[in-house]
Amino acid sequence: MNSTLQDLNLMEIESVRTMTPGKFPHHDCRRQCFVNMAKNVRLTNEDGDRDVRLFEFNILSSDTEYEVGDVLEILPCQNPAAVNAFLQRCNLDPESYISVQLADTAKSLPVSKLNISCKPIKLRTFVELTMDIASASPRRYFFEVMSFFATAEHEKERLQYFASPEGRDDLYQYNQKERRTVLEVLEDFPSVQMPFEWFVQLVPPLKTRLFSISSSPLAHPDQIHLTVAVVAWTTPFKRKRHGLCSTWLAGLDPQKETRIPAWIQRGSLRRPSPSLPLILIGPGTGCAPFRAFVEERALQSTQGPVAPVIFFFGCRNQEKDFLYKDSWLSHCENSGVLSEEKGGGFFVAFSRDQLQKVYVQHKMREQSQRIWELLGEGGAVYIAGSATKMPADVMLALEEIITKEGGTPMESATRLIRQLEKVGRYNVEAWS
Repeated sequence: MNSTLQDLNLMEIESVRTMTPGKFPHHDCRRQCFVNMAKNVRLTNEDGDRDVRLFEFNILSSDTEYEVGDVLEILPCQNPAAVNAFLQRCNLDPESYISVQLADTAKSLPVSKLNISCKPIKLRTFVELTMDIASASPRRYFFEVMSFFATAEHEKERLQYFASPEGRDDLYQYNQKERRTVLEVLEDFPSVQMPFEWFVQLVPPLKTRLFSISSSPLAHPDQIHLTVAVVAWTTPFKRKRHGLCSTWLAGLDPQKETRIPAWIQRGSLRRPSPSLPLILIGPGTGCAPFRAFVEERALQSTQGPVAPVIFFFGCRNQEKDFLYKDSWLSHCENSGVLSEEKGGGFFVAFSRDQLQKVYVQHKMREQSQRIWELLGEGGAVYIAGSATKMPADVMLALEEIITKEGGTPMESATRLIRQLEKVGRYNVEAWS
């Protein structure tokens, strides 16, 4: 992170980010803190096609607490070279001071409601903290406004075409599908010189990223662990793209003790009591919150009786991306919380290790009787992972299990799951 930002405290960072009302909603329930990275470990094989990391952070604020099921919100750092290129391309003085004022339409609103600070801030710092100039793609209106400031006729015509209904499909191919950034678009239209006031309104906001916490505070006092897939992909035109936050975190050196602005907030998976039987389903990085659940249940078991836990995990290959393999297997042995002796179980689906793909829902069907028994004992279902197909596939498998084991129609199984959801016994945390 840029040394300028290292000098700011959390209140100053929040103040700068709330200079743009409406972009960064204020959450009274968030607990703010600084963290620094203590460990950066790759969990997947180097020759695999996925890079999943365990990040361990020290909490630098002594009064910061969290619990199992919470989420860590991180403000990513933008590449200083990209910020420099943006400032240079827009002919902006990075050392100048600015203050962002309310628009006339918002002046009637109380400042306390908008959480606005008019204290001048360095322009470079404002860009670094609030404007996503090298990760997010601009919207159509950005191209329309650019057309008014283009001095080269061919650029003006192209921008006007992109902003028109006729140019919608071509704009999609050029912009969204290729995930072109604000900086790249500006470099493609060099004659455009837009006033900074327009950039403040039109550049996508720099958003924080949310991650399920992978540690229990009972097991790791004063630390927070995350399990993060480093995002990377190739566009249709073979352009390499990288996720802003995950790539930045993966490149951090724990020895440098970089301060990272972070906030802790409640996730959608609430902390279960030790007496609650658990049915956990978390393929891939969906195992992140359940690493914390199992860690905490293991410590609770040393202090008294605990309810059983069964966990369904899935990955592509046993040798390449079996995340936390040793940890899960250790909890299956010596009367651990996932052991059969304690009524638990650990079931893994390796989707690419055989001709026919096997997923967590297939393993659930194999254990339908055990799942039905735990539901009958008042157990709760917790699901975490990709929001694409997995949650729907898991719900269908659970409906089929209830129908089979309970001897009820599918409609009744669906109603039962809705009832479980209402009383907090069916919980999903999914991300795209």
